[in-house]
Amino acid sequence: MPRQQQPARPARRRSYDQFCAAARALDSVGDRWTLLIVRELLAGPRRYTDLHADLPGVSTDVLASRLKDMEQGGLAVRRRLPPPAAAAVYELTEHGRGLLPVLTALARWGAPALDERRPTDAVRAHWLALPLLPALDGLAHGGVVEVRLDEGEFHIRTGAGAAGGAVYGYGPADAPDACLVLDAEAARTLARGERTLAEAVGDGLVEVLGDGPLADALRTGRCPRV
Repeated sequence: MPRQQQPARPARRRSYDQFCAAARALDSVGDRWTLLIVRELLAGPRRYTDLHADLPGVSTDVLASRLKDMEQGGLAVRRRLPPPAAAAVYELTEHGRGLLPVLTALARWGAPALDERRPTDAVRAHWLALPLLPALDGLAHGGVVEVRLDEGEFHIRTGAGAAGGAVYGYGPADAPDACLVLDAEAARTLARGERTLAEAVGDGLVEVLGDGPLADALRTGRCPRV
């Protein structure tokens, strides 16, 4: 009789095997590409093909492996959208969304390295959302801010999130309370803390569109310095 094949055991993920909170965190998100996948999913559910398109340089095998690890680690889930979409998407769990302040702090720490864009550098508009969040967090008036760059649009909802901070989403907003029009260089200036948003508006680096209280708050600088 043929020998019955034993079910394959799930591969044990590598661990630092250290009783340390930082080491435990890196056990989950320390692999290459994992945090960038989290960055993509922080703005909302995404299809595998969308993730692959906005993560230039990642192989299909690595992306699939990281997504599986994130599912097993409770960071993300895969679900199928109802008809007529009938597509599978990945989205962060509440545990995974808890990485937003980690990514925001990491973006702020890395902002000084944004000197000049290298010829090999890819860019997506929503990649500039993370370093801009602190510039919009704490506005006197909450609402939806649409951010328009040459590379595309994204939107930021202020006064939202579990801790009252700003969160962002892909593409233009349906009915924004205000719009910011700027280029990547102005976004880099804000991310590096070289100017406050109000200073950038006053210097003509950022244009504010809208007439409501949120647009007024953006113009007058009733928000914290980055």
